[in-house]
Amino acid sequence: MANYTAADIKALREATGAGMMDVKKALEEAGGDTAKATEILRVKGLKGVTKREGRSASNGLVTAHVADGVGTMVEVNCETDFVAKGEKFIALAQQVLDQAVATGAASVDDLLASELDGKSVKEMLDEANATIGEKIEVRHMARIEGPKVASYLHKTSPDLPAQIGVLFAFDGDEAVAKDVAMHIAAFSPSVFTREEIPAETVENERRIAEATAKEEGKPEAALPRIVEGRVNGFFAENVLLEQKFAKDQKKTVKQVLAEASTEGKGFARLRVGQA
Repeated sequence: MANYTAADIKALREATGAGMMDVKKALEEAGGDTAKATEILRVKGLKGVTKREGRSASNGLVTAHVADGVGTMVEVNCETDFVAKGEKFIALAQQVLDQAVATGAASVDDLLASELDGKSVKEMLDEANATIGEKIEVRHMARIEGPKVASYLHKTSPDLPAQIGVLFAFDGDEAVAKDVAMHIAAFSPSVFTREEIPAETVENERRIAEATAKEEGKPEAALPRIVEGRVNGFFAENVLLEQKFAKDQKKTVKQVLAEASTEGKGFARLRVGQA
């Protein structure tokens, strides 16, 4: 007869985040001793960390913090949506975010190398990896500053934590800034202004537009106008200030900000699993 109960299994799963069968095996090996079972799970889990390094962590969450004109956002990844919505993983992601805020980390590498309670964030994640039994990593982080910063977190599924996060630095109307942050979440611009797009990228778009127009048999005299129109279309798709505003397609984001006497300073957008 087993020396543990269903309540013991539930408690150990909640404490460690480990899978049902792993918890049962650990309790059996430990003779029902919860503390010993926890140690067994950790030891066995740490042995499997290296094996999990090559696995895909395409689930997870994005979380953000804003204070005093500084916005910080992290994407913490795991392998399954089951783990992503678990309390232990969500608490771990909050620890990572708090550390990013406290240290002012400028990159994922800086964040992972920073120390928290006597260990690096990387070591903390490896321990979580061991107990939960999934690859866990911080894939992206963002830090943005401005007179003010608006944040928006979006759930793509009601039973999962936020999968998309946005930070928008601005000076002006907070309500409009929040709307723009929501727009960024939905329309995923790649840059703030067209000047941020590399010249070679723009030139390549021009070549493609011209070749396409010729293939379509457009008149030679009309090519410059057609090419310019299609390149502007490329800008309108990728540049935040030139996108049609989500709440009013007759206006660009730039026009909406100007009408609200609000100046955008920059943005960051993260989506779970996106390169």
